[in-house]
Amino acid sequence: MNSCLYKARVMHHRLEPKKHHFHYDIFMFYLDLDEIDSLNKRLRWFSRNKFNLFNFRDKDHLQLPREMPATGKNTREHITQYLKENGVDIGKGRIMLLTNLCTLGYQFNPVSFYFCYNEQDEVVCSIVEVCNTFLEMKPYFLGGDTRNGDEFHLNTTKYFYVSPFIDMDTNFDFNLEVPGDKLNVRIDDFNQDGSRFFISTLSGTRVPLTDGKMLQYFFSFPLITLKVIGLIHWQALKLWLKKLPFHKKTDNAHLQRDVYRPSGVK
Repeated sequence: MNSCLYKARVMHHRLEPKKHHFHYDIFMFYLDLDEIDSLNKRLRWFSRNKFNLFNFRDKDHLQLPREMPATGKNTREHITQYLKENGVDIGKGRIMLLTNLCTLGYQFNPVSFYFCYNEQDEVVCSIVEVCNTFLEMKPYFLGGDTRNGDEFHLNTTKYFYVSPFIDMDTNFDFNLEVPGDKLNVRIDDFNQDGSRFFISTLSGTRVPLTDGKMLQYFFSFPLITLKVIGLIHWQALKLWLKKLPFHKKTDNAHLQRDVYRPSGVK
């Protein structure tokens, strides 16, 4: 079985205009999209599109805008089509997804990562699926030109409203290692002048995906998705108290580009 869990730590470190640092422990699912139905049958606390402790919901992930509302396609079908539109055909190659799952009916996923393999089981590309607190989504495609062995690197203009304390015309700098025994992801933010002002890392260790581990982590990290959204707002309050510049979603709206599931909320 390719699917597993990662016990992980998230770290954020803001360098300017004022320093701000925090970290917290989480766990994430690393799922082979072709194994989800079998996991649904085999595991008691895991389901697909059905209420459970942990529920993989296809609607929570990338759906092509022209096909929304959902047309009945599953996540693999949407991702395969998205890859073809970006010049990649993986055939029957596997697609691995690092993500949080809907927990007791509640879902919030700040970022998910797809690692896509060809039929020779060679990793060929990646997709970073970023969501904001308005539940809007923007995918970032990391193709073969961004790959060096089992690592991907892409520096690209954000064009997405993620945080009210960061401008939309800054750059994401994605540094992804294909998950193995260890998990190592870094996403930095750069100003237009090329200076780095924000560092975020996700590091972890692979553990088996079993009913026992899911139940253990359910109690060790209670209501994980609520914890994530709660910590986001708690840290935002701290930044506001530090009097960092606050940007409304409607500020420079023209810099919101190629956004999936636009909410219309200001």
